[in-house]
This record gives sequence, C-alpha cells and structure tokens, in this order.
Amino acid sequence: MRRVVWLAVVTAGAGLCARQPVRARHGMVATREAHATDIGVAVLESGGNAIDAAVAVGFALAVTHPAAGNIGGGGFLLARFADGRTVFLDFRERAPEKASRDMYLGPDGNVSSDSVLGYRASGVPGTVRGLEMAHQKYGRKKWAELVDPAVRLSADGFPVSYGLARSLRSPDARARLSGFPESKRIFLNGGKCYEAGDRLMQPELGRVMARIRDRGAQEFYEGETAQLLAADMREHGGLITLDDLRNYKAIERQPLTGSYRGYSLVTAPPPSSGGVGILQMLGVLEGSGYEKSGFGSAATLHYMAEAMRRYFADRSEYMGDPDFYRVPVAGLLSPRYIAELRSTIDRAHATASASLHPGNPGAYESSETTHYSIVDAEGNAVAVTYTLNNSYGSAVTAAKLGFLLNNEMDDFAAKPGTPNLFGLVQGEANAIQPRKTPLSSMTPTIVLRDGKLYLVLGSPGGPTIITVLEVLVNVIDFGMNAADAVDAPRLHHQWQPDVLRLEHGFSPDTVALLKAMGHAIEFEGAQGEVTAILAHEGWLEGSADARTEGTAKGY
Repeated sequence: MRRVVWLAVVTAGAGLCARQPVRARHGMVATREAHATDIGVAVLESGGNAIDAAVAVGFALAVTHPAAGNIGGGGFLLARFADGRTVFLDFRERAPEKASRDMYLGPDGNVSSDSVLGYRASGVPGTVRGLEMAHQKYGRKKWAELVDPAVRLSADGFPVSYGLARSLRSPDARARLSGFPESKRIFLNGGKCYEAGDRLMQPELGRVMARIRDRGAQEFYEGETAQLLAADMREHGGLITLDDLRNYKAIERQPLTGSYRGYSLVTAPPPSSGGVGILQMLGVLEGSGYEKSGFGSAATLHYMAEAMRRYFADRSEYMGDPDFYRVPVAGLLSPRYIAELRSTIDRAHATASASLHPGNPGAYESSETTHYSIVDAEGNAVAVTYTLNNSYGSAVTAAKLGFLLNNEMDDFAAKPGTPNLFGLVQGEANAIQPRKTPLSSMTPTIVLRDGKLYLVLGSPGGPTIITVLEVLVNVIDFGMNAADAVDAPRLHHQWQPDVLRLEHGFSPDTVALLKAMGHAIEFEGAQGEVTAILAHEGWLEGSADARTEGTAKGY
C-alpha cells in the first residue's frame, strides 16, 4: 500500500459519537505520528504559523515515519490563509533527464520490477525544495529552528512504537529492505528487527538534517548530500544525476476550486488526479438524492461506487502532467458533462466496467503517502500530503545519507494500458518523459462554509486517497463529527479491476444486496489514513485515523 503523510482537523456534527474528536480553541495539528504532532504544536505555541509547523512536521516525519515521511520523495502543500488567499505548492518528484518512455519494458514487452524496486525506480526528490519554498514565501520563524527537532530526533533516536515495529517486521518490508545493505542495517536492525520500545538511531540522517538546517535546500540539491546521492546512483545504475538535482524546482500552481451543496472546496490541481476526481464525483452525487437512503445502506454505497467507477475510467485517459499534456479540467468538471455521467447510472444494477469507457469531456471543454493538517490561531490552514509511493519507497537507502528513496517512477504509465503497482490503468497522457511529473492521487483539501474555514483533510493510500470524498460527505451529508467521519468504514472502486473493495464494518445484509446488484465484492484492510480538522462554533476539532497510531493535538 502506498504510504503518505497527512495532518488535519475536523468539526463535530450531529452523528452518533463512537469517538470524540480532540478539541482546542487556538491551534490544532493532526499527523500520523506522535513525535511529529508534538513538534508541530510546539511550533504553534512558540509563535509560528501553520506553514512553520508544516515545515517542522515534514522534517520530523522523515525521521519517525520512514514508511512515508521523507526527504527522498515529494508531495503537495495546500494552504488557505486567514485573509482568503490560497496557494498550492507542487514539490512532486520528476523524471530524471535519462528517463525514457519504454525504460521499464523487458525484451518480452512486459514491465519489469525496476519501476518499483531499486535505484532505477526513483524520481528526483522534491520535498526539501518544496518545504523551503513554503517557508521562504509564507513562514515566520527561522529555518534552523524548524529543522532542528528532526536533527535531534535523528541523532538522539526515539523509541520505536508498536506500529512501526510491526510495519518493519512485515514480510513485505523485510523482503524488500533486506535486499539493500544500508536499508537492512538501519531499518531492520541488521536483520534482528526492532521490538517496540527499542531505540532507533539514525546518525547518517542526522548529519544530512544538520546540513539542511545550516545551509538550506541548496545543500541537498548541490552540496555534499547531492554529491553523495549522485555518486551512489552512478555506482548502482540509477538515473538521477547531479544536474537533475541542481535543476529541480518546486512549482507554485493555482489551486482547483469547486462547490458542493453550498460549501466551497479548495483542492489539488493536476498533476494530482485527486482534486478533479473529488469535484467530479461530488458533482455526480449532488442533486441525485443518493444520501436519502442513509449512511452505509446498499443504495448509498452503490451510487457512490458508480460515481467512482466513472471518474476512474476518465482518469485512465485524460489525466497527466499539465506542463506536458493539456488536461481537459473544464470539460471533466462541466455541469453538462457531469449530468451526462449521472444519467448513465442504474440505481438497481452495477455497470460492468468492461462496458464503460472514458467519456468525451472535450465536447464540454472551453477554448500513498502520508498526510497532515494544521490550523493556527490566526485561522491559517495547511494540508500536506507527501510520499515515497510504496511503503518504504524503492527500499533503497542512499549510502552515507541514511534516508530512503522513492519509487515514484511507477506512478507513470510504464506501459500505457497496463496496470501499475496499484492496479491503475493509465494512458499516454501519463507516459514517461524526461523532467515530467508522474500523475498522483494525493488530494489535500480545504472546505469553506460561508467563506470561513470549515474542514481540512487528506489521506495516504494510493488511489484510495480519493476516499477523502467519503469523509467529506460523512460530515456534510450524514452529520457526523470529525472522529466518526474519519473512523467510518470505507469503500473503493477504481473501474479496473471491476471490483468493489469494502473495509470490514458494513453489515452482511448490505453486502448481500450489493452482490445482488451485480457488484463483485472484495474485503481489504485499511483504505487510507485520514487526518482531519473541523472548525466549528469557535472550536477546532481534530481527528487522526483510528486505523493508525496517529494523533491530533491542540492548544
């Protein structure tokens, strides 16, 4: 499963209260890991703003949540400031200059494992550059003060949690990480594996963090760290060069905006597929009356699955890097096109995915991973989703540097029309090209009510990241509080394979009705790890997903 980091705060609604959210008056931080949450709150309490806290949390998670927190990957930052300004920073990984369209195809024409494992799987990392851009343009505190907690966590170590120990002991993590000496030494304790309570020391990473603290992002992209990374790539057949690192730039893009039932949404634009997906699926739901059957009913789940199915069919054809391909956003979100999609849904029967093809939005066009959310005392809100792609990325730890590298090259269409690591079918719009950004599902999202901050949320989970849709409608349509909305069982349909995936928690009667409608049902574990913050009646209400060891904390 893709691992990504997310922070958020959610408000309480009128649903059943199985679990109460964390409440605070001034500021709130919600993350996947307790040390990172504490660091973010400390920054807010000492006078930092939400951007400052996001920078400190991002570096802290790179130490304490190695499955997804990173300086060897990339992501997106969405901010909405108290004065109404919004900003979206794209620090996603990019394809190296030596990348080529068919680089992962073997002699038999099939995709090799090089796109997911080892040095050739990595795109050029963007996290350090992106966090620095955010700080330089919108931060308040000194850079060194924000990076220093990560330096200390790396050098002094921290006690391994039960969840981290279990993750590192999993058969998949052990098999992948043990294939690379530095990864085995650092993260598998030389093969002995960590027990909960053992101390994880990362001195090499500490030295890298200290150099970033003292010299900024330039050190990572041009200094000693860059030199060591480029040399390690050369030695092991990787593609990333010193020029690739030196030329990397984070990009400030215009956030995508939309509305749902009178609420305003600010979300991720391409190269994220998630923002377009959220807005299109909400458009299909709005006006359908789907919610009248109630949360968790077969009729409600069926209609949501059909909306998902249609979006993922479109995603397979039309989504890619907007700097290389003209994404028909206006057509995909046109009310007339969405009405056409809605009209094709049979309320009593599942649509066979084999009979469903990408639509024609052009006719309506005008001329992992982890997530964290933060709200500060001034009302500034930040949602960050960043990732290594697969859990522990490519499994490669850069020699003498101590950090894991991403395997984001698999987010390209290594062979257009062939499923990737997550079973996603993708088209020519997302084919590999040098300097191109791979398509992402990451969907940091901010919701406003009457022009005021209402909800901040996001999630890891590969294509299931888009299940932030479900948390959003749990709050707006089903009146749940933040904790209940985050904890409620989830569903996922991505067109191909033609399977409706359900978390455990739905009633057997509901499952039987869905099968009778024609859905092929599979049960799976956690879909995403949402963190959310809700601003409600003068309170901030935060919730980290009960599926994880995540925490929300305010002051």
